[in-house]
Amino acid sequence: MPKAKELVGTSSSESGPEEEEEGKVLPPRGEGRAADSVSPQIGKMRYVRVSCFKGKVLVDIREFYADKEGSMKPGRKGIALSAEQWNQLKEIVPEIDAAVKKF
Repeated sequence: MPKAKELVGTSSSESGPEEEEEGKVLPPRGEGRAADSVSPQIGKMRYVRVSCFKGKVLVDIREFYADKEGSMKPGRKGIALSAEQWNQLKEIVPEIDAAVKKF
């Protein structure tokens, strides 16, 4: 897989077991990646990361898993939004909130 210049990191690999590890807040940096900036956890083993891949900014919402050695790895379950898609999503948040309240 080609390396990307990243603020936090994106990659894809197979999902593993959903085991939450105590004390781990940020997924680890990978080889060739810049220092972690913002990587908030939004659920059990789910994180939001911002990165730059082939010159395009991505907002990556992804599930992580712990490999056999205990290292955090990004799984297949997730979505990477372009900056344009991210901005579109932010614009429709009020509509989504209204729909959620109906349930």
